[in-house]
Amino acid sequence: MTELLTKETFLKKVFNFVDNKEWKFEGDKPCIIDFYADWCGPCKMVAPILEELSEEYKGKIDIYKVDTEAETELSAAFGIRSIPSMLFCPAGEQPQMAQGALPKHNLEEIIKDVLKVEK
Repeated sequence: MTELLTKETFLKKVFNFVDNKEWKFEGDKPCIIDFYADWCGPCKMVAPILEELSEEYKGKIDIYKVDTEAETELSAAFGIRSIPSMLFCPAGEQPQMAQGALPKHNLEEIIKDVLKVEK
């Protein structure tokens, strides 16, 4: 199941951008962060796909959601200008951002290539 992050939980589970200027991943497994808004149509199309992926990759990756309306500081810190935007955070490497409502097969390719996780 996807988990909703606030700035406070993001700092603990993903990246403490307040204390660190350089990327330092805080998680124990790779993750995807979905920056979304409730009013966004494409975001609503992606949500069930992310729920499916969270079940299929349970225990291998974490999938988080950030409400860009509620977490404006967090969205600004990552330069979110369009939604949906997803941040893919591999363990020990730099994160990569993707924008738009990606189909499931594209997300699975990114999980394999960027996060280095197999089903």
